[in-house]
Order: sequence, then structure tokens, then C-alpha cells
Amino acid sequence: MDQRQPEITRILRAWSGGDREAVDSLMPLVYDELHKVAAQYLRKQRPDHTLQPTALVNEAYLKLIDISSVSWQDRAHFFAVASQTMRHVLVDHARSRKRDKRGGGAQKVSLDEAISFSQGNEVDLLSLDESMRELAAMDEQQSRIVELRFFGGLTVEETAVVLHISPATVKREWRIAKAWLHNRMSSE
Repeated sequence: MDQRQPEITRILRAWSGGDREAVDSLMPLVYDELHKVAAQYLRKQRPDHTLQPTALVNEAYLKLIDISSVSWQDRAHFFAVASQTMRHVLVDHARSRKRDKRGGGAQKVSLDEAISFSQGNEVDLLSLDESMRELAAMDEQQSRIVELRFFGGLTVEETAVVLHISPATVKREWRIAKAWLHNRMSSE
């Protein structure tokens, strides 16, 4: 367990309680881990991606500190929301890039074996986002599990804690969601 986890949780709860100064003390504690998550996201992007991990962290963090209605539970909850925010930043970036090119080449993201798609295949990030929205409409829990595991890099155990379900349920739903996404993405 990260030695700073109790401190991060304390700061998050202070922030939830309205202490805006808590946000300033949070960033130094979470920056390195957020940067790792951002780098993980960007490793799955095309090699010439214009967004760098530091910029992705900064954009996501700016969006996070504007959130006022979240009652932060703990470190895992924060990183789950942060990873979701990074995904939205990347999707917005891809949409902007596509608009700038007047509909030209959609941004590609390589989905690794963690999601069990055909290894090495590239998938359109906007198509993946649409598939994730469809999955959420059908099964919100599976969608959240994919979000937390694949995009957030959370372990099975951390995902179980955030969603208040058993690790066995996470594993089962993870397998089902990956299979559904694989079929959905393969049919395109």
C-alpha cells in the first residue's frame, strides 16, 4: 500500500468538505501516479500524437478541480474519476483533430492485450468511445469496470473497492465486457 494513501484520502475528504486549499496539497501527492496513467493512455495512441503526458495530466487536473459536487471516498475513487476525465480529454482532442482535418483520418488507439482485442490492431478512439457509451447504456457496471481497469489502470481489487462489489464479480464482468467490446469493435 502506498504510504501516502491515508494522507491522500484525508485531503480528498477535506476537499469534499469545501476546503479549497486541500486541492493545492493534493497535486504533489498524486502527480507522479497521474503522469503514469497519462503515459499509459498515450502509449496506446498513434506515435505522432500531439498531446504529451504532462499536458494530459494538466488538462485533466484542471477539469477535476472544477468539480464541486463529488464526495471523494478515497484514493482509488479519485484515480477512477481522474482516469475517466483523461479519457474524455483524449476523446475531445480526437474530435477536435478530426474537425480540424475536416473529417480526415480519425485518431487511432492501439488496444493492448489488457482488453483482449486482436493484438496489434488499431481502433478508432472515437469509435471506442461510442462503443463504451453503448456498453454503458446496456450495462453501466461493465462499462465502469472497463473504465477503471483499462483506462484507469486499477487492479481487480481496487476496482472492486470503488464499485463496492466482489473481486470475483469484477473478474466475471470484465471478461464479459471485453468480449462484448471485442465483438462490437470487430464488426466495424
